[in-house]
Amino acid sequence: MNATAPANPIRPTIPLDAPGKHHGFLKLPWSRNDSAWGAVMIPLTVVVNGTGPTALLTGANHGDEYEGPVALQALAHELDPARVNGRVIIVPYMNLPAFRAGARVSPIDGGNLNRAFPGAPDGSVTQKIAHYFNDVLVPMADLVVDFHSGGKTLDFLPFACAHYLDDARQQAACVAAVTAFNAPYTLMLREIDAVGMYDTAVESQGKVFVTTELGGGGSLSARSARIARRGLRNVLIHAGILTGTAEHADSVLLDMPDDDCYHIAPAAGLLEPLVDLGERVSDGAPLARIWPADRSGEAPAVIHAQRDGVLAARHFPGLIQLGDCLAVVAVQA
Repeated sequence: MNATAPANPIRPTIPLDAPGKHHGFLKLPWSRNDSAWGAVMIPLTVVVNGTGPTALLTGANHGDEYEGPVALQALAHELDPARVNGRVIIVPYMNLPAFRAGARVSPIDGGNLNRAFPGAPDGSVTQKIAHYFNDVLVPMADLVVDFHSGGKTLDFLPFACAHYLDDARQQAACVAAVTAFNAPYTLMLREIDAVGMYDTAVESQGKVFVTTELGGGGSLSARSARIARRGLRNVLIHAGILTGTAEHADSVLLDMPDDDCYHIAPAAGLLEPLVDLGERVSDGAPLARIWPADRSGEAPAVIHAQRDGVLAARHFPGLIQLGDCLAVVAVQA
């Protein structure tokens, strides 16, 4: 006899298909020391009008990244259902426990939501959230937009991103949506650690997927918030879900084709950047120095660029650990 798979305990407190705008929660029961029959209440807004496509929009997959949550909170508050053709599912704080803690990963179970897919309905809190998105929400969607930035440990040029995919037609649809987002930089990316990612789970279901890196440092700026809000509106117009005219400006095309783009710290210590974001570098040129943090008078470790390109990301805190991502160099198309 085959065992019946357990059901995911998450339940929406509002209908996911009723016309109009509805605000509620994804309710995940969580019995804990300070609340025996408590729940994790993940904010949710659903806007439905007409019979068009469905967009699933998420922020705070990592809890210390804020451009997405700001853009999605604004959309949930401001969006008029009369301007919608289809359905918009808005989850500003996908990983609510991490967001509440201002942390990359969940303080409940230490789970990195963006490495937890496809999740498990009877697993940890993070695994249950991943499973609900993977098995319930993503299958409903035609377009998925997941906002990221660098959090507390990285800082990025503001870009929207598509991945290299085996399916050429799906990749072209993703590239078209990313281009429509119209961030200051538009990036093609080959992930070096795609196992367990939300990106991988969404793309494996054949969906059009847009992701971003819009800054970092565990905060946001007026500029990065504007980029997120404008890009979100643009991509919804592109998908035919939102009425209106998209706003467009020049966007620099970047490519991250292989592992040589990523530069990993060979030592721990005090980081001295030698190149700023957006500056061009040459293969072999020095990117940074790492000075010892426990003694004086010794020479620093010098990290050199592994290729020609543009500095697209850098380590943000002044102290760096062995194995941290120190810099990312992208190729300008």
